[in-house]
Amino acid sequence: MSDSSQLISKLPETSSFLTGHDPETGNAVILGRTPGKWNPVDSNCMAFNVIYTTTGMPPTLDEDTDIKAHEALMASQNLGIVNSNGTVLRMVDFAPDYESKMHKTQSIDYGIVLEGPMEAVMDSGDVQILNRGDVVVQRGTNHAWRNPSKTKWARMIYVLQSCVELKAGGAPVSEDLEQGGRTGKELDSPS
Repeated sequence: MSDSSQLISKLPETSSFLTGHDPETGNAVILGRTPGKWNPVDSNCMAFNVIYTTTGMPPTLDEDTDIKAHEALMASQNLGIVNSNGTVLRMVDFAPDYESKMHKTQSIDYGIVLEGPMEAVMDSGDVQILNRGDVVVQRGTNHAWRNPSKTKWARMIYVLQSCVELKAGGAPVSEDLEQGGRTGKELDSPS
């Protein structure tokens, strides 16, 4: 379910502003403001806000082709984690003491911590602690995200760009969600 207001965390509400050109003068203008549209998942422990997508590389901006493609993709409700042959700009909030699903995508992703700390967890067991302003460049790797705070929500923003087929360990890398999200209590219990 999507909601235009940020209700599940105590982090600030967000807006995105789309720019364009005045058709008469060619001058740059602000076309409009869109409040964050949050989609809570995993028992409200995480929420997604897809800010913008592009289709095609490079995207076409003439005659607002990119805007029309974004609106059509969002209306179709067929967006996966990655937009094949395109990009996705997504903001994600994480509940305290929550770890996302382990997942991998055939894409290059820039993950930027807006409110933290956060942990980048690799399937090898490597864990990197991240603070506000830190950036992780995910290159088709199997990973999860964890908010180590026991009390505060965390927020990240991601830019995902599809890539040509990647092989790791001799097998193609594809979009794959493996395990469910977990809380710290579950992380501490034997499995």
